[in-house]
Amino acid sequence: MPELLPRRRLDQPGRSRRFLRFEIDPEAFGRFSERLARLLGTGKFLFWQTLIVIIWIVLNLTAASLQWDPYPFILLNLAFSTQAAYAAPLILLAQNRQDDRDRISLEEDRKRAAQTKADTEYLARELAALRIAVGEVATRDYLRSELDRLRHDLNAKPRRKASADTIKDNPAWHDSHG
Repeated sequence: MPELLPRRRLDQPGRSRRFLRFEIDPEAFGRFSERLARLLGTGKFLFWQTLIVIIWIVLNLTAASLQWDPYPFILLNLAFSTQAAYAAPLILLAQNRQDDRDRISLEEDRKRAAQTKADTEYLARELAALRIAVGEVATRDYLRSELDRLRHDLNAKPRRKASADTIKDNPAWHDSHG
C-alpha cells in the first residue's frame, strides 16, 4: 500500500523550521530608551509638541479643505495615546537602568567606605602603638635636662673639692680642729 505522507527519518536532523526571529540587543535598546527619556523630559520637546498640537487644532478648526481630523480630534487623541503607550515603558526602562547603576554605585561606595574605615582603624592602632613606644623612649628634652643636671653635678664636685682643699690649707681651720 503506498504511503500518502512521506515518512520522516528520525536518524537524520529534520529541516529547520526557522521563523524570522527579531532579536534586540538589550544594551542598545536601553541606551535608546535613555536617550528618548532624556528628550521627553526637556522643555524643547514640550515646546515643539505644544506647537504641533496648536497647529493641528487651528488647521482642523479653520481650514475646511485641510480638515483631516474634525472637531472631536480623534486622530490627535490616538496620537497622544500612542505616544503615552510607548513613552511610559521607555521611561520606566530608562529609570530601571538608572536604578541599576545607582545600586552598583552604592555598593562600590559601601565597599570603599568599609575599606576606608578599616584603614582608619589600622592607622589609629598604629598611632596608639607609636605613642606608647615614644612614651617609653627618652625624649630630647628629657636627655637635655639629664645632661644639664650631670654637667651641673660634675661642675659642682671640683668646686667642693677645691673648697675642701682651701679649708684644709687654711691655718685657722687647723687651729680650730686640731
